Amino acid sequence: MSKPFLHEDFLLDTPVAARLYHTYAEKLPIIDYHCHLSPAEIAKDITFSNITEAWLYADHYKWRAMRACGVDEKYITGDASDYEKFRAYCTIMPKLAGNPLYHWSPLELRRFFGCELTINEANCDAIWSMTAEKLANGISARQLMRASDVRLVCTTDDPADSLEYHKQLADEGFEIKVLPAFRPDKSMNIERRGIVEYMKKLGEANGVTVTDLDSLCAALCASLDRFAALGCKTADHGMDNYVRFAAPDPYHANEILKKALASDGADVSDEELSLFQTQMNRFLGQEYKKRGMVLQMHFGVLRNPNRTMFKKLGPDSGFDTIHGQNCIYSLASLLNYLNENDALPRTVLYSINPVDNAAVGALCGSFCRGDAGCDGHGGMPTVTQGSAWWFNDNIDGMDAQMRSYANLAGVGNFLGMLTDSRSFMSYPRHEYFRRIWCRLIGGWVEQGLLPDDEDMLAELMRGICFENANRYFDFGL
Repeated sequence: MSKPFLHEDFLLDTPVAARLYHTYAEKLPIIDYHCHLSPAEIAKDITFSNITEAWLYADHYKWRAMRACGVDEKYITGDASDYEKFRAYCTIMPKLAGNPLYHWSPLELRRFFGCELTINEANCDAIWSMTAEKLANGISARQLMRASDVRLVCTTDDPADSLEYHKQLADEGFEIKVLPAFRPDKSMNIERRGIVEYMKKLGEANGVTVTDLDSLCAALCASLDRFAALGCKTADHGMDNYVRFAAPDPYHANEILKKALASDGADVSDEELSLFQTQMNRFLGQEYKKRGMVLQMHFGVLRNPNRTMFKKLGPDSGFDTIHGQNCIYSLASLLNYLNENDALPRTVLYSINPVDNAAVGALCGSFCRGDAGCDGHGGMPTVTQGSAWWFNDNIDGMDAQMRSYANLAGVGNFLGMLTDSRSFMSYPRHEYFRRIWCRLIGGWVEQGLLPDDEDMLAELMRGICFENANRYFDFGL
């Protein structure tokens, strides 16, 4: 007998899984320790004119799905009306069976609008009207966060950012912590055109004229001080393509930077870029460790392979993909170099390539220290694998990542889910993750692979859904 779509025990295929979810996981608040929400939009508490504005703007997951179903770009990023774009998305939904969007999208409608209509072309107008009525009553960014019981988010912020909106939120005492996360990628990608203009902007934001390695480091330190003053607990390094490593020295790193500034990035070779970036990873790793910050490393993304669409729409438009090059040896070399130079802070590793799960999980174990639990952070690992990321945050990808983690490390220390999203309506992804997590643990209990020990199981639920991230990042919630 078939079960209703998205029923109360959706994904919870055993009695133990349902018990764990409804007793523990469902009730725990959310820490979203890596996202791309706009702090300005939170500070201004923006509202939305219609469901397209709240749901489809800047959501490259949905954009990719629409392109995969043959929707013309006019109805994705083009000049079609918001209603026409929404209708186009409703029309393709039946084709997305098995895609996480087929679950995320109705979950979002149910949790925020109480709408249980099936998303399809026939129901498009009814859904549009129902959501419009509720949005007209002023559903705002902060209300969506409160409705999901969010306690803390870490946005993604450039060292040149003013952080004015983080300060505004802190000064007004907004009950949900909105912390900046330090993202220094632009200062390290010195091979790209525009690096001269960026360094000028970075320097002006931090009271330093950037002309060489020393002044760049001074500007980044000044920025880190500003970030720390507003509660920053983490840095995020987006390592496009693959992780680079070349044993560096300050002299050559300085010469490479000056060459980049003289040619606006044009004269920097791959080998020189590797040396410079390794030097900067060492410098920043030391600063993070000194400040008690967590380093998150995201790697393996091939950015903008479709150059025609990149020229038309720019970055972050839904055209990135998996690079595929194995860089575990380089990553191991980088971690070892940081460790030898007292520059390895608590570190979370994310590969976008699912075939890296076992290699990343095993590598983490090579750099965990037995020194009273990661500098006293509650018995947490020094280096750990992050959640299934981007192209992997689906049922199969999450399940595979968690099983691999359990096989190679202590899954009770797993940091759990993050949205990595620009949308205020993405929080049901945490629910999705928690249901998959409970299904996994519940299945192990039913199979006799774990004892049905309520205290142990409750600790696993609380840890993965909330407490581990709170301890590891030292959020103090």
